[in-house]
Amino acid sequence: MTTILAVADEVDEAMYGSRLDGVHPSVIVGCGDLPADYLEYLQTRLNAPLVFVPGNHDPDLSPPADPIFPPSPQTSTLRDPPGPLGGINADGRIVDVADLRIAGLGGSIRYREGPNQYTQRQMGDRVRRLRRRAAWKRLRDGREVDMIVSHAPPFGIGDEPDDPAHVGVRALVDLIERWRPCLLLHGHIHPYGVEREDRVLGDTTIMNVVPARLVQL
Repeated sequence: MTTILAVADEVDEAMYGSRLDGVHPSVIVGCGDLPADYLEYLQTRLNAPLVFVPGNHDPDLSPPADPIFPPSPQTSTLRDPPGPLGGINADGRIVDVADLRIAGLGGSIRYREGPNQYTQRQMGDRVRRLRRRAAWKRLRDGREVDMIVSHAPPFGIGDEPDDPAHVGVRALVDLIERWRPCLLLHGHIHPYGVEREDRVLGDTTIMNVVPARLVQL
C-alpha cells in the first residue's frame, strides 16, 4: 500500500503538533502555494520524499540558467535549486517516486501579472509537452502515469468557473481522459472549512487537498 500526504495552499498548524504522530507516508506531495520551510519541515519530520509543483502565489521556481552541478571553473559559487531543499520539482515533468509515476503541472490560469500563470492555450502547450515526455518514458519501460499533481483543478471539475482567479485548466480534462490515471491531486480552490467532495472522471479520482489529505492507494 502506498500512502500519500498531500498538502496545498494553507499551512495546517496542527502539523506542528501531534497530528503527524503515527503517520508514515510513502511520499509527500505539495500542490502549490505553501512556504518552502513548511514543506521542508514535513519532509524532515516524516523522513519521506517530497514532490511538489508551484502555485500561482509562489515565486518563479525555474532552475538557474547556469548549471549547478558539476561545478566548473566559471562557477564561483554553488547555488541550491529554488524551492524547498531536498524536494523534487515536478512542474512540467514526469518523475518516478515511491513506486509511482507522477506527472506535474504547476500554476493556474492567468488572471493578473506574475509567475506561474498561463493562458488556456499556454496550459495546452505545457500539457502536450508532458504527454511527449510520458510517451518517451513509456517507450523505455512500458509504465503509464499513475498520478497527476497539479495546482489548479481541471476545468469544470471542482473549479470555480465564475471566478477568473479560480478557473480550471481545460487541457487537464483531455489529459485525464487520455491517461486515465488513478488520481489527480490539486489545490488552488480553498474550501474555507466546507468539505469538498472528491470528483470522478472515468477511472480518475480528483481530490482537492487543501489544506491536507492523507491518501492511501
